[in-house]
Amino acid sequence: MSMFCYQCEMSTPNGCGSTGATVGTCGKDENLSRLQDTMIFGLKGLSAYREHLNELKPQETKNVDDVMSETLYFTLTNVNFNFDDHIAQLMKVGSAGVEVMDKLSNAHTGKFGVPTPVIVDQNKVEGKAILVSGHNLEMMEKLLKATDGKGINVYTHSEMLPAHGYPELRKYSHLKGNVGKAWFDQAELMKRFKGTFVVNTNCIVPPKKDADYVDRVFTYKIVGIEGGTQIVDDNFDELIEKTLQCEDTNMDDNLSLVTGHHYKTILTLAPQILEALQAGKIRQFFVIAGCDAPGRAGEYYREMAENLPKDCVIITSSCGKFRFNDIDFGNIPGTEIPRYLDLGQCNDSNGAVEIAKAVSEALDTPINDLPISIVLSWMEQKAVIILLALFSLGIKDIYLGPKPPQFVNEDIFNFLAENFNLHLTGDAKEDLKNLLIEKVA
Repeated sequence: MSMFCYQCEMSTPNGCGSTGATVGTCGKDENLSRLQDTMIFGLKGLSAYREHLNELKPQETKNVDDVMSETLYFTLTNVNFNFDDHIAQLMKVGSAGVEVMDKLSNAHTGKFGVPTPVIVDQNKVEGKAILVSGHNLEMMEKLLKATDGKGINVYTHSEMLPAHGYPELRKYSHLKGNVGKAWFDQAELMKRFKGTFVVNTNCIVPPKKDADYVDRVFTYKIVGIEGGTQIVDDNFDELIEKTLQCEDTNMDDNLSLVTGHHYKTILTLAPQILEALQAGKIRQFFVIAGCDAPGRAGEYYREMAENLPKDCVIITSSCGKFRFNDIDFGNIPGTEIPRYLDLGQCNDSNGAVEIAKAVSEALDTPINDLPISIVLSWMEQKAVIILLALFSLGIKDIYLGPKPPQFVNEDIFNFLAENFNLHLTGDAKEDLKNLLIEKVA
């Protein structure tokens, strides 16, 4: 099926495109249909970040809300049939993504302080414990306040790992460490973790019917599962009571992770970074970031990261980093600059752009001419808004994988390849050969 649409009364039986037609009754062709799908996916991702911003700075969402409303209107039947207008609207969605991530980053640092690098215990748990997954830092602060002095330890999972970098969160001594990796390990993880499990945003895995931990799962705001307990009006009493009833968790894998390299912290190293670049000590930056998904295909990103030369810096964010963040990458030889920089959550992806802009200005070199390569993993709609945000900034030469998006057809991909030099990932070592800048003797 090359296109599908059933949104209006004019749709053919079973939907336009269901018999192989490439044009709907209204005149919308396959390309426009898929571009409109991309807009919707981008808006879904945008809405997630808009909700986080709305919790902290509701007065700053007006322009983002207007773009969301306008774009939804754009996708109605019989509104627009112009390809270039569709691309322009996608860029407007991308620009709204840039805006919301910038504002959200400032809201986070304004309330919780600027993150600084910290070593976090991994899979080391003791006593009565709560495991928090998701992205909501404000909820984490409320939970830490509510559990302070209750004899309960709080641990992060997946995209909550960066919480440890924020001064106003890590000041709580019962925020102990991180457990598990990316979002999809929840079922296996809960076999070892005997406490309660809280998911405060997207990325929950619905437990199977025979799961024995559903009564220990609590959800927050929009998140919900059958059998789970909803936290209402920030009242954590039931969660605390249940946690104290659970048996103690004892885990000690003797591992650690590093996080807290927010771009505002990295920019304080700008003089050292520029000096290392000009001295040839840093050859190249690799942004290896994005959201992870189950399966062996994601090992591509680990293979690329561990095969990078010692004079290359890895910049990462989102949960895709759990494919390789157990590796000790050390420092750039001859410097104290870490080779591994974890910017934070997926909504902190703007940090890579902020670093690139600073280097671009300092070297008087366009961003696309800098020694920076971008290799992204995508899983869901928040990755779509991040990609659109990069496109709206004119960022080119991005590698995207591990699978091509099925909502993009050949015509649209060819357009992106021609205008943004977008590539699909292939073999990690072969891609690395193509991306790696030859070292000047």
